[in-house]
Parts: sequence; structure tokens; C-alpha cells
Amino acid sequence: MTQKGKKDQENIAPESIEESLYEEIKEESAADEETESLRAQLESKEKAVAENYNNYLRALADLENYKKRAAKEKSDLIKYGNENLLRDFLPILDSLDRALDAACNSDNMESFREGMTLVRNQFLCALEKYGVEPIDACGQDFDPNLHEAMLEVASDSHEESKVVDEYEKGYLLQGRLLRPSKVSVCKRKKK
Repeated sequence: MTQKGKKDQENIAPESIEESLYEEIKEESAADEETESLRAQLESKEKAVAENYNNYLRALADLENYKKRAAKEKSDLIKYGNENLLRDFLPILDSLDRALDAACNSDNMESFREGMTLVRNQFLCALEKYGVEPIDACGQDFDPNLHEAMLEVASDSHEESKVVDEYEKGYLLQGRLLRPSKVSVCKRKKK
């Protein structure tokens, strides 16, 4: 060290050295506090990230479970959707069996006809319960949305484009066409 450097060091008062050391320690202490604060914030953020990730995994698992449950419910609905309809048809089948047994054990065709009429009415009631209703076609104007023309009948006794006869009854399901009526339609005779 040069003599001038030694003199400069000797000229520095011990109080100023203490003050500068105190300032350095104070700055380091503040930096340490700031570092600790940043560490605490980082820890807090890492916990929040971990919690959010766990919530995400739970939500993803819930979604997968929901998809599986919905697929099973859809499958069951397709598989068993007609259960109530078919359950309502079973008494009709029982009535048909009783009518056939009665016909085999009796020569009375009138009672058989009455039994068949009752079974038909029972069947129509079951259909109506599910929103199926017959289309009234005979004597009505031909409507291609409800009727399927099987043939044209030349006649002066019926108005043109009126349904003369019905070969197969048509039905609506909740107001939508289930099956069209198969009909014959009047066409005026050429003179």
C-alpha cells in the first residue's frame, strides 16, 4: 500500500467506518427482508397453483364421470325407453288370448266379435295414451300430407278430390304423421 493510501485510511474516523458498516448491514438486512417477503409470496403462489391444479384434476374427473353416467343413461333410455308402452300392451295381449280361448270353446261368433271389438278399443285407448290418434280420411278432402292415394275412382256421386275409401288407416303421433292413410280419391267422370 502506498503511503498516501495509508494516510487516507488513518484519516478515516472510526465513527464513519461504523456508520458505513451500519448502513451496509441495514441495506443487507432490508434486502434479506425483501428476499424473505418474495420467498413467502412465491410459496403462497405455489400453494395456490397446486390448489388450482388439484381443483382442475377434480373437475376433470367429475366431467369424465358425468360423461360416463350420461352415456349409460342414454343407453338405458334407448334400451328401456319403450318399457311403459309395452307394459300397457300386455293387458291387450291378455285380452286377445282370452278372446281366442273363448272363440275356441264357443260356436257363438257374435260374442267373439264383441270380444274383438273390446280388444280393439282397449288397444286404441293405449295408443291414445301415448299420443297416437287415427286420421279421419273418408269423405275428407285429399291431403297429400296425410293421405297416400292408392287409386283414383271416377264417380259423380262424390266431389272431386274427396277421399272415397280408406284401405289402411293412417295415424298421427303428437300431431306429427306416423303413417299416412292409404286411400282412393274421387275423380270426376269425363262426359
